[in-house]
Amino acid sequence: MQNFIRYSLSLSLLALAACNTGPDLAQQSSESAATAWTDLSQQSSWRGYKAKFVPEAWVIEDGVFHLTGQGTGGDLISSETYESFELRLQWKISPKGNSGIMFHVEEGEGPSYFTGPEMQVLDNAWFDEAEPNPKTSAGANYALHGPPEDNTRPVGQWNDVLLIVNGNNVQHWMNDKLQCSYELHSDSWKAAVAGSKFKQWPTYGMAKSGHIALQDHGNQVWYRSIEVRRLD
Repeated sequence: MQNFIRYSLSLSLLALAACNTGPDLAQQSSESAATAWTDLSQQSSWRGYKAKFVPEAWVIEDGVFHLTGQGTGGDLISSETYESFELRLQWKISPKGNSGIMFHVEEGEGPSYFTGPEMQVLDNAWFDEAEPNPKTSAGANYALHGPPEDNTRPVGQWNDVLLIVNGNNVQHWMNDKLQCSYELHSDSWKAAVAGSKFKQWPTYGMAKSGHIALQDHGNQVWYRSIEVRRLD
């Protein structure tokens, strides 16, 4: 994967305010804390949310996951569950498109976003004109923490993602820049949730582990080069 962060980041240095950029952090390595990378770019690594099989709207060819919008859809979730981990992948979105990458997803009542925090995937150029909001822009912790600036590549180009979940500490990286960082279950996290639409869902962000999910938001989106490694 070109220009992609091929190593971990030391979360012990995260005495940062949420969503600060931090290029120096990319020089820190926690290789010793991680297991080997596992390739998730095959259909057997995924299934539909609350389903046994991959929904027909998702076409997986040569390691590229394409949500076509044709046929029965729904979110994809990883076959396995993860607690502390690093996820790296690439995504590209259709014009006016919307999707997301969720984690610690549980298959309880309601949709996947009732439980799983989300790294937003979005056509920023369109939504910045229609309804600009950093907290719902690409790379954000959806509706809670926004990136300091738009770091997306134009529609049709691939964006590189590194999502790090180490205990309660979370970092969203996109195109080699830190988009936001936060601590799950902290006082600041609880205050942010209480001031958002998520307050109506008591299970939101509460799970200590769960599935990784790729969201079907009704728009075409592509994911590829999906790899994960456990930190626990």
